Amino acid sequence: MQRREFMKLSLALGTAVLLPDFTYSKELNLSEIIFSTGINNTNQAQTILIFMYGGASQLGGNLTNIGEIKEASQSDYDSYFRGITPTTNNCWQEAGGTHMETLLANGDMTLFRCCYSKVREETNNKAHGSCTTQNQKGSFDDDNAGILANLAKILEANGVVDENTLMPFVTLEGESKFYAEGRVPLEGYLKPVGISEELDNPYSRYSRDWRYYTPEEREIPDYRDNENGFDAALHAKMDTLAQNNNDAGKIKDAFERRSSLDTFIDDISTSVTPDMGEDAYPTNNRFADKLETAVKILSKNQDTKVITIGTGGLGGWDDHNEARDYVTRTESLFRTLRSAMAHIKAEGKEDSINIMVFGEFGRNVNLNSALGWDHGNLQNFYVLGGKGYFNHKGVVGETVLENTGQINRLYLKPKEGSYQFEPMSIAATIYKIYGIENPENLTNNNKEIEQLFS
Repeated sequence: MQRREFMKLSLALGTAVLLPDFTYSKELNLSEIIFSTGINNTNQAQTILIFMYGGASQLGGNLTNIGEIKEASQSDYDSYFRGITPTTNNCWQEAGGTHMETLLANGDMTLFRCCYSKVREETNNKAHGSCTTQNQKGSFDDDNAGILANLAKILEANGVVDENTLMPFVTLEGESKFYAEGRVPLEGYLKPVGISEELDNPYSRYSRDWRYYTPEEREIPDYRDNENGFDAALHAKMDTLAQNNNDAGKIKDAFERRSSLDTFIDDISTSVTPDMGEDAYPTNNRFADKLETAVKILSKNQDTKVITIGTGGLGGWDDHNEARDYVTRTESLFRTLRSAMAHIKAEGKEDSINIMVFGEFGRNVNLNSALGWDHGNLQNFYVLGGKGYFNHKGVVGETVLENTGQINRLYLKPKEGSYQFEPMSIAATIYKIYGIENPENLTNNNKEIEQLFS
């Protein structure tokens, strides 16, 4: 990504804000919750949120019902996919299942098979826009602020982050509803910082990339200043002019944080990933580069609380037709997640850093006439790491096949009595690990995923 594009991305990120009221409970004032909610901030949690835009099929992590599915589907699974092998835990071997089994066997991951929305089922809501918005805001009230906007305000109100906190929120995907605006703008230091996986430094005033300096050059005082004709006095003058001549807002905030971000990004870009042997990150893989960068940032900066990532580099998950590429995408995703966990362990951060993987919804399981899957209402939720506060349970939840008798209407649903939760509980779980004791106040009364804490 070029610097001009990078700066446009960073400056385009809106201020995240908070609404004063919930629509489901008019007497409940969100501002009161934020400023009165005490937190128990002992986890030192840090989170990587990976959102699978388009709605990924749950079959990669759940082939439990594949025999029934094959019999009922209108198209032939076996002849199309050329390999549907269940693993020990009924994951799809060819679609990342081998890596899932490694993560499960190591106690590094919990695979929840029953993230299911009863509310959406009742309203027949399986639209990308509304479901993405709801899942990234942690609420069915679409005009609420995003999960991370709420979290930022609560952490600020409780003194966990302030103007001296370096990059508390980072995005490697650009704008998203996680940081959505409301009525009360965030302070500049709480806004997400945009960074690319290549760690091109948009905050530097130098024409040469710090990553390519030799070790000897890095030891020369003011080497970059000398090479580019800048001096300390000129830097100070530029900063003063930026503060005096710009109105309050994004541009002024960006200039105010430029120097500290410049130094930090240079430090990260020159850091070396530990040797992880066979668990090394895949090469020539943009998504792997993003995840490696995210782990580096969290490992070296305790101030950063949450990093958001899409799955750009793998492709989208809206597999209405020609779903064969789903197999290679999911294989690549979990191969990279396996590397990320090895990286986190090598940095000694497996107790603090967690990774959460989800999307807006799942898909139905009829292989349609276009050899794809249409929208469904059940998805897998993958949680990795965070061993200092999560009790990983392996595979949680059982599903059954619902055959409506109509062509192209073939769904997996939670088995009666099986542990299940609304997508809003993912938001409640995020709030919980950052010390918020009653997260359901922010998530339409949906509590945290209790299985992770018991």
